[in-house]
Amino acid sequence: MAHIGIVGGGLIGCATALHLLEQGHTVTILERDAGGLPASVGNAGILATPEIDPMARPDMLLSVPKWLLDPLGPLTLRWQDLPALTPWLIRLLLSARASKVATSRAALLYLMKTAENDHLRLGQFVGISGHIRDTGAMTVFDSAAARDKVFAHETENAKLIGCNVEKLDVEETRRRVPALQGTFAGAVFNDGHKTFEYPLTFLRRLQVALRERSALVDANVASVAQTQDGVAVRTEGGREFTFDRLAITAGVWSRRFVADLGLKVLLETERGYNTTFMNPSTTLEMPVFFSEHGFVATPFENALRIGGAVELASPDAPANYKRAAAMRRKMRHYVPDLQEEGGTEWMGRRPSTPDSIPVISLHPRDPRIAFAFGHGHLGLTLSATTGRHVARLLAGDGESALAPFSIARFQ
Repeated sequence: MAHIGIVGGGLIGCATALHLLEQGHTVTILERDAGGLPASVGNAGILATPEIDPMARPDMLLSVPKWLLDPLGPLTLRWQDLPALTPWLIRLLLSARASKVATSRAALLYLMKTAENDHLRLGQFVGISGHIRDTGAMTVFDSAAARDKVFAHETENAKLIGCNVEKLDVEETRRRVPALQGTFAGAVFNDGHKTFEYPLTFLRRLQVALRERSALVDANVASVAQTQDGVAVRTEGGREFTFDRLAITAGVWSRRFVADLGLKVLLETERGYNTTFMNPSTTLEMPVFFSEHGFVATPFENALRIGGAVELASPDAPANYKRAAAMRRKMRHYVPDLQEEGGTEWMGRRPSTPDSIPVISLHPRDPRIAFAFGHGHLGLTLSATTGRHVARLLAGDGESALAPFSIARFQ
């Protein structure tokens, strides 16, 4: 068995580590924020298996000009960062071609088909169950035309995923989610969505299991390098490790290590914002998407999280929490009783590729090194599946179906 290092201890890193431990390997995880609040804790807590559409689509591109006119809308671009973002944006435009969209959908569908079972099995590894609730999710619309269009599209997706979709009028929507007392035209219910326990709780439970069975090191990795004896990792504190094999699962920060290893990747951040209310005065029976405005509200036990939207910007750019306030303000149009005070704002960095296909791949010239990043909005959903595939890749047992996820497409 091998000693395998993992750079990045978020959900994907944890899932990878657990699968490697099951194979009998020794694992060391290096995480820059091991005891803090990494991006993994800010997700919407939804197992979103019906979401097989890439971000780059013709209908999305048609909406971009309108969105960009609203600095607090579903999509904004930090113009100071445009030069650095331009290569990624050009590839995004090219990825919106019909043939490429079809390829991306097929790739995401391949991962989604096992996502739920992979999560249940991951829970078995660490002795947890009941952490995924069978809630379904509601998507609310301002016009009947928009609802009907999405209903038709989701019905087609549902056939591929194996879930059910319903078109609801206002009365039925309010019966299922009584807090929706504002003005809207109807909704679509999809029973393929499920809700996790509170994201921070879930991550901590995985980390507790890993601390018992592996080494979880709180360290900021400075560089990685290939050597004859293994793969060398140096931290900013001057510590050095040499591993038999290495997995890079460090989100957007992975791109610096990709460069260390002589490769290229187009990886940027879709920065998202949320507000979490603990012990909220308003509750929802299920996650509610407000897709025309780019955000979602998710109920957890004793909590309500409102978040989403996309801000294309440098990872280190200052946060603009007016975006979180804008989502709360928009939600009050639909849920007038949403409380005004007491929420905690947060900003996170979704690592995203321009074609919405994550990198799940070996180094093209060095099978000792694997990459797993770029999952965008689907990091939680696809974390267990990705961990399973990475462990198999490092064991020399990859599948031909993983070809679309190769980092070779960026070289």
